[in-house]
Amino acid sequence: MEKYKGIHPGIILMRELEKRSLKQSPFATTLGEHRQTFNAIVKGKRNIPTALALKIEKELQLEEGTFVLLQAFYDIEREKEKLTGHTPDLSKLRKSLFWDTNINHINWQKQSNAVIRRVYERGNDSEKKEIFRFYGQSKINAALNSQKTAPMQLHHKP
Repeated sequence: MEKYKGIHPGIILMRELEKRSLKQSPFATTLGEHRQTFNAIVKGKRNIPTALALKIEKELQLEEGTFVLLQAFYDIEREKEKLTGHTPDLSKLRKSLFWDTNINHINWQKQSNAVIRRVYERGNDSEKKEIFRFYGQSKINAALNSQKTAPMQLHHKP
């Protein structure tokens, strides 16, 4: 459970469905849930309500409360980010720079190396300046000097 804290539970649910070779639409129907609602959840755009979480856990034979706890941890992480200002000024970053992920769901601390490398590789001067302001020189140097051959990953991977 520890490694999943702060990750949207819908993303973890999607991985669980993929592991079991279950398709979203039939699974949503089995639960009596609208496909669109279920799709928004697995994409991390919508929270998992407790009642639905319990249905999912029962259907997948998971421990009761698993997705409720994951949702709570995710909500806590979002609130901590709001309180501590742990995000750069998103108005200064183009969303297209992060085309492969939802910019609002990036964990700016855990994914700092990938963010820094992405911005310094593809960003403009204004974006680089904001990332420099947010992370500072030493973190930027560390990110750019290490893992030069490692692929940039911004997707949420549990």
